[in-house]
Amino acid sequence: MRQRVRVAVEAADHLSMAGLTSYLDGREEVALVAGERRAEADVVVVAAGRLTREGIAGLRAAAADAPVPVVLVLDEIGDVDVLTIVECRVVAVLPRTAATGDRVLRGVLAAANGGGVLPPNLVAELMEHLRRLRRELVSPTTDGRLNARELDVLRLMADGMDTAEIAVRLSYSERTVKNVFYGLTNRLHLRNRPHAVAYALRKGMI
Repeated sequence: MRQRVRVAVEAADHLSMAGLTSYLDGREEVALVAGERRAEADVVVVAAGRLTREGIAGLRAAAADAPVPVVLVLDEIGDVDVLTIVECRVVAVLPRTAATGDRVLRGVLAAANGGGVLPPNLVAELMEHLRRLRRELVSPTTDGRLNARELDVLRLMADGMDTAEIAVRLSYSERTVKNVFYGLTNRLHLRNRPHAVAYALRKGMI
């Protein structure tokens, strides 16, 4: 007999929790585990209204404690940074309006088998991130210039924004912003944020 996929369910409201657990508990492919035993699960299904900064922080902390693939069911997908959710181990995103029991189950089984299910807009965003990364790797700036992403980050730093605010404005994850800043300071031998902003101002880049 094929081993059942162990699934933990987390939801922001009792109705979503009841609906998801009721459906999944009736499927022979799935064995439910309690939310507090998340680390024992093969897949975690998380239902929420929309992905807020607090929600992302919770997903990131949970992923650090127990790196289990996540199927995310959202009322409103909105402007989600695909790299952020990937960092949080989210491998499938389903809008609640389309999240029938069968679709949730397909997402769970895909996640358990190392796959994923993303809406077309998030797939397009992921492909754009990959294209941008490839362009930067093929033609890195080595002569003291800054690429477009570095300039965007430094402009917002010059405006007094912190890392979290910059991430929201540019639809990046905080880790992406930190990596961009680390890359430019390391390449140009800049000591800190004020030094980097001053360098860009002095060169007339921002």
